[in-house]
Amino acid sequence: MNMSQVAHLDGIQKYFGSLVAVDQLSFTLNKGECLALVGHNGAGKSTLIKIILGLVKPSHGTISILGCDPSAHGFEKIKQKIGFLPEQILFQKNLTGRETLAFYARLKGLTGRDLEGLFERVDLAHATDRKVGTYSKGMRQRLGVAQALLGEPELLVLDEPTSGLDPVARQNIYRIMEEEKLKGTTVLISSHVLTELDERIDRVLILNGGKIVADGSIPYLRNQKQLMSTIYLEGSISDCDKIQGIFHHELEVHRSARKEIYIRCPQERKVKVLNSLLLLGVALDDVKITDPSLEQVFNSYMTEPAMGPQYV
Repeated sequence: MNMSQVAHLDGIQKYFGSLVAVDQLSFTLNKGECLALVGHNGAGKSTLIKIILGLVKPSHGTISILGCDPSAHGFEKIKQKIGFLPEQILFQKNLTGRETLAFYARLKGLTGRDLEGLFERVDLAHATDRKVGTYSKGMRQRLGVAQALLGEPELLVLDEPTSGLDPVARQNIYRIMEEEKLKGTTVLISSHVLTELDERIDRVLILNGGKIVADGSIPYLRNQKQLMSTIYLEGSISDCDKIQGIFHHELEVHRSARKEIYIRCPQERKVKVLNSLLLLGVALDDVKITDPSLEQVFNSYMTEPAMGPQYV
């Protein structure tokens, strides 16, 4: 296994009876990379996460996590280097936040003596000695993130990490993700909130019916689907008329108002279009460029014939 590879999966399949939950999954996850795992419910995301964590053994294929097969005896020690936030967080309500983190620290072979910094990172310093049963859903979610960060993991697996959080708390979670990435931590995030991931991930893995239908950076997948960028322009009526007259023969041009115009073009032509606008000498009041979002990329792959459950 390459030293820069944190995870390598090759031809992974998992059957549950006659149902094929994941089918021929092959991909690599590199050190310091943030990979988003997305797909509709039933696409195979949860099964894949369980396979990576060693909770489920694949029916076929090979897998290496931090240089070790999750089914091997030595993987118990490797687990100490993995932080996991499950989608459904269940804590003992009669324990305090401090007692809860200390318990999980012992499970990882840690002393549990230096927990204050974690509580501060997730904005729970004020509630360390309160019983978890008094925590709100958002507070329990933040405690779950703190639990996942125990021991400075090399691989951080986050399943719906911002569930139940207010906007400020969500931003803090993403700030923590960025901090972990800068330290070299590899982050695997599964989320349905695609609008929040655009600027925060390096790659996206799209699953449909247990199969990988897309794997790459957002710009790469945009190009694969030939998704268009939108250039919004605002100026005088005469300048908008001039722009429309020049560009409407080769590109999609729309007028939302007499002084507003939208040009849709392939991403690789954005700069050329902008240079052409400069050469026209028009006096624009506003210019905005919008590239297709992760949500639009995802939807473009989901418009293909849907893959239902696979059976053998």
